[in-house]
Amino acid sequence: METIVIFISIILVASILQTSTGFGFSIMATPFLLLIFHPHEAIQINIILTFVISVLLFRKIKTDIDYALLKRFIIGSLAGVPFGIILFISINLNTFKLGVSILLLLLTLLLICKFKVKPTKFRDFIVGWISGLLTTSIGMAGPPLLLYFTGTDTEKRELRATTLAYYIFIYCVSLITQIIFTGTDKIIWQSSLYAMVIVILGLFIGQIIFHKLNQRTFRLFTYIILSCTGVYLLVDSLSTL
Repeated sequence: METIVIFISIILVASILQTSTGFGFSIMATPFLLLIFHPHEAIQINIILTFVISVLLFRKIKTDIDYALLKRFIIGSLAGVPFGIILFISINLNTFKLGVSILLLLLTLLLICKFKVKPTKFRDFIVGWISGLLTTSIGMAGPPLLLYFTGTDTEKRELRATTLAYYIFIYCVSLITQIIFTGTDKIIWQSSLYAMVIVILGLFIGQIIFHKLNQRTFRLFTYIILSCTGVYLLVDSLSTL
């Protein structure tokens, strides 16, 4: 019963974040799903649910998408996907958790320090490559996009829309790649199916929150999510060394 409550809480909070910010599901869900599932199960559940959320929201966000940028992200990510699956197969669970925690904390630090970058087509491809690598290795496509968008002062609607549209592609490709190289199992699809009702509730709440968030609150919310998740995962990984 306790496991079910934890699972529902993780999915609900992560769904709300994904809908209201465009990036929160994988950052929130993957670390905490590792409390309940094996790494490949946690990653595949995250991939399935993020894909579903992005598809369900597409009609509402398609007018805010930067399609030229989206295309460059997609091309770059295709080159990163194979490297990500190789990394996932070769690392152990503790190293996996430690790597994710360091990534999140570094990202938070750069955002708080008001990291700035000038957008170029080449950098768009590089960000896509890193995102593709991270999706198949740790199930997190969002961190490099979030850092890049924030560093270029992208407006929150465009950030959310372009990120969600990109997720439809990259999580579909990553799920297929994961299944081919690491397999899948019944618990992944059952858990994902049970979570759908919670996801729909999260979508409804997240849409309400999104329309009430101003840009400053949006960024503060981002820092809190990233830092809390990163610290938790760092402590958890170090405690098992």
